[in-house]
Amino acid sequence: MLRPFGEMIIVSRHLAIGDIHGCIDSLVSLVDYVAIRPEDTIVTLGDYIDRGPDTCAVLDYLIHLDKTHKLVSLRGNHEIMLLDAREKKSCFRDWMGCGGEATLRSYSPFEGDAGKFTDVPDSHFDFLENKLVSYYECETHFFVHANADADIAFADQPAFLLYWQDFRDPPRHCSGKTMVCGHTSQKSGLPLFNENAICIDTCAYGVGWLTCLDIDSSTIWQTNEVGERRTFHLSEIENVI
Repeated sequence: MLRPFGEMIIVSRHLAIGDIHGCIDSLVSLVDYVAIRPEDTIVTLGDYIDRGPDTCAVLDYLIHLDKTHKLVSLRGNHEIMLLDAREKKSCFRDWMGCGGEATLRSYSPFEGDAGKFTDVPDSHFDFLENKLVSYYECETHFFVHANADADIAFADQPAFLLYWQDFRDPPRHCSGKTMVCGHTSQKSGLPLFNENAICIDTCAYGVGWLTCLDIDSSTIWQTNEVGERRTFHLSEIENVI
C-alpha cells in the first residue's frame, strides 16, 4: 500500500528473550537497551523464576509489561516445578534443589528470611497459572521453551519435549519454520544454533548474559547483572552446532 509522502513507516519486530531466572536488573536493562516499542511482539521463553536474585520483581515487571506491550509469555519447566511444589511435598523438595529457595526468599517481607508460598501475591500465581502458553508461532518462526519434535504439529507436542528436552542438533520442523528456544543453558554466554533452530538461554543467572533476539534482522542484544551491555549479529557467532 502506498503511504503519503513523509509518513513514517513503523516496522514491528518479533523479539525473543531467553531464560530470565530472577535477574531483574538484566531484564530492565535489556528492555531499555533494545528500545522495545508498543508495536513490537515480545516473546519470553519461560523460566522467569528460580536461581537468580529477584523472582518477585521479575514477575511484577512481566505483569506490567503484559499490560503495556504485546507480550507472549511461554511456560518453562521451572514454572511447572513451582506450581507442582504447591501441591506435593515431594515436588517441593525437588524444586528447592533447582533454585526454588531463591524464589521464595525474594518474596519474604524480612531480609534474610526463607520466605513461603503465602508471601506470594495472588496476581503472580494468576500469571503463572493462566497467562503462560506452551508455544507461539509467527510467519517464519516458532517459539518453545525447550524443544519440539520436527514431525509433530505444534499443538500436539509432548510436554516432555516442550519443557524438558535439551537442545541438541534439531532438524527443520515440518512447518518449515525456524525454532527459537531456551532451556539449555549456554555457559559461554553465546547462543547456540544451526540452520534450523537457535537456543538463546545464555545463563543469565550465572556468569553469562540475558539475551534478546530480533528474528527478522538476527540482531542480538545482551545485558548482565553487573550492568554490562553488548550487541552483535548472529552471523558473528561461531557457536554453531
